[in-house]
Amino acid sequence: MRLTVASDPSLIEETRLFANWLLDIGEGKLGGSNDGDAIIDIPHDLLITQSSDPIGSLIEFVYPSFLEEFNNPNYFQDRAILAPKNEVVQQLNECLLSLFPGEEKEYLSSDSLCQSEFLNDTFNEELYSPDVLNGLKLSGLPNHKLLLKVGVPVMLLRNIDQKNGLCNGTRLQVLSLGNRVIEAVVITGNNIGHRTFISRLSLTPSDKKIPFKFKRRQFPLAVCFAMTINKSQGQSLSKVGLFLKEPVFTHGQLYVALSRVKSREGLKLLILDKDGRLTNKTSNVVYKEVFQNLC
Repeated sequence: MRLTVASDPSLIEETRLFANWLLDIGEGKLGGSNDGDAIIDIPHDLLITQSSDPIGSLIEFVYPSFLEEFNNPNYFQDRAILAPKNEVVQQLNECLLSLFPGEEKEYLSSDSLCQSEFLNDTFNEELYSPDVLNGLKLSGLPNHKLLLKVGVPVMLLRNIDQKNGLCNGTRLQVLSLGNRVIEAVVITGNNIGHRTFISRLSLTPSDKKIPFKFKRRQFPLAVCFAMTINKSQGQSLSKVGLFLKEPVFTHGQLYVALSRVKSREGLKLLILDKDGRLTNKTSNVVYKEVFQNLC
C-alpha cells in the first residue's frame, strides 16, 4: 500500500516487482524453505558498495547535503537510517551529531534508587552508587548524558500529550536549548509544525533484566538521525538506509525495515559479515507457523 500510494504511473511494473519481493521477504519465501532463519541475497542495486567509507556513503545517501539543508523544516521528516540494535543506532547518531554544525549542549540526568528498594533488608544500597546508575543504558530510557544541538532531529521516548501528537516515537526538530526546557517542533504524524516545550521527567525503566527499581530525571528525548527498526514501525519514509552490522534477530524485522520506503530508489542497505567486510547476504527471520492460523 505504501508503494502504491507514492508510485509513479510510468513505473507501475517496477513497483509491482519490488512490492512482490518485499512480500516474499515478509512471508519467508526467499532463501530456501527454512522455517526460522534463512540467508537471502540482496539485489546489487540496493547495496552500498563503496568499500573505502561505507558508512559515509550510507549517510550521504540518506542525508545528502545535510549541512546545507538542515534548516529546511521538511528535510528530516521522511528520511532515517535504521539498524536492529540500540548500540549501533547510538554510534550512528553520535557520528552524525559530531558532523552537525552549531554549539553542543550537554544535559546530565539525576539518577536515584526508588524508596521501595530500601524496604528490602537484603538490598545493599552501596552497590548501586549514582555512578553505577548513570552508566545504565536501557531501551526506552534516555541516557544519563544527552548531547544536543539546535536543528537536530530527536525522538520522544514517552507519551506526553497524545492529543497534540506528543507520543512515544514522535520525531521532532530542536528549535532552542534552555537549561530547564527544550523547544522543539513536531516533524512527523498529524501534528507537523506544532511547537512544544519539553521538560525533564522522572522515568522508571520497565526492563525486567534490572533487578532493582530506580528513577532517572532527564529529558525524554534521544537523537534520531538513526533509529532502531522497531521504532520505525508505522512510518512512511522516502529515504531509508538500513545498516546491518549484525543480522536482524526477530520475526519479520527485515521486512519491517525494508517496507518503510515509498519507492525502490529510496532504499539502500549496508551489510557487513562477521569479519566486518561488505556482503550481499543477510539473515531473514520468519517463523511460518505465525501465518498458519490466519485466514
